[in-house]
Amino acid sequence: MFYNVKIAYLKMLKFNTFQGLLLLLLFFCISCTKTKPKQYHLEGNVFGTHFSIHYTDSKRRNFERKFDSLFHLLNKSMSTYLPTSDISRINKGDSTVVVDALFTEVFYKADQIFKETVGVFDPTIGVLVNAWGFGPEDVEEIPDSLEIKHLLGYVGFDKVQLVKGKISKKHPQTYFDFNAIAKGYGVDLVGRFLEQQQITNYLVEIGGELRARGLNAKEGVWKIGIERPHFDHSRSIQKIVFLKNESMATSGNYRKFKIDVDTGEKYVHTIDTKTGYTAKRDLLSATVIAPLDCANVDGYATAFMAMGFDKTKEFLTKHPNLKAFLIYADDSGELKEFFTANF
Repeated sequence: MFYNVKIAYLKMLKFNTFQGLLLLLLFFCISCTKTKPKQYHLEGNVFGTHFSIHYTDSKRRNFERKFDSLFHLLNKSMSTYLPTSDISRINKGDSTVVVDALFTEVFYKADQIFKETVGVFDPTIGVLVNAWGFGPEDVEEIPDSLEIKHLLGYVGFDKVQLVKGKISKKHPQTYFDFNAIAKGYGVDLVGRFLEQQQITNYLVEIGGELRARGLNAKEGVWKIGIERPHFDHSRSIQKIVFLKNESMATSGNYRKFKIDVDTGEKYVHTIDTKTGYTAKRDLLSATVIAPLDCANVDGYATAFMAMGFDKTKEFLTKHPNLKAFLIYADDSGELKEFFTANF
């Protein structure tokens, strides 16, 4: 009798042990299912262009509404296409505007690049951008030399100040235009928000400006294509690059331009801050990569288009933290490539 009880006890023990293991395995399976990271890809239109956001979140959170809120804040602060934005009110002469933290950060980033490029990058170029028809309003006539000379007097980031949250302008006609840096800054806003949510793997892109962190969904480095310059609006890839914990911006003169209906002459959207005329340069595309904010590389890429090929190469030798890929036309008009040594 004792033997039989012992056998029954052992069988019960084995059954309980097996049952416990089964329940434990089931628990782990359920836990894994609940915490399995989800890959998100959100896209749409903002700032007059397309955006795309990839991120991986173990908590499976969709931040689409939060991204929309961030875009709204940036537009409210710096959109020259929004009449009620802070920048539009400042451009109209409203000296009572107290700018927000977004405007303040972009102002000081712009000031840094303005000084580093000796005025080639200058967000007060807005009056000339508008005169050439690349601003919020459509302008058909090409400005003459007298008008350009007159408007140049209002250009100069050293003629404006930010004092106690308010913009002070030497000339009331000075017009701010942060479009050459704002898209990159929008990328940074989204990226910083994701990092605040402890998300380490993401890629944010707005109009070709990017910020990458961590790895993609296949646990590989983010792979990005750089476009080949085409003036006929067709698209093809010139080069593939890989980003890891870096920002990238590309600026080019092959998509946005105007043609004089009388002379047939082409005018690109990059304005030379020294002459007031559209910058006719041999540089067709400038891509800048660095472990910096996207706003910074966005500003550098724009400045390089105004500098031209030779001056950009000279600048890059003094800023080894920047990686650059340049596409330019040689004397015969043939497309050439240039890479920095660290590219």
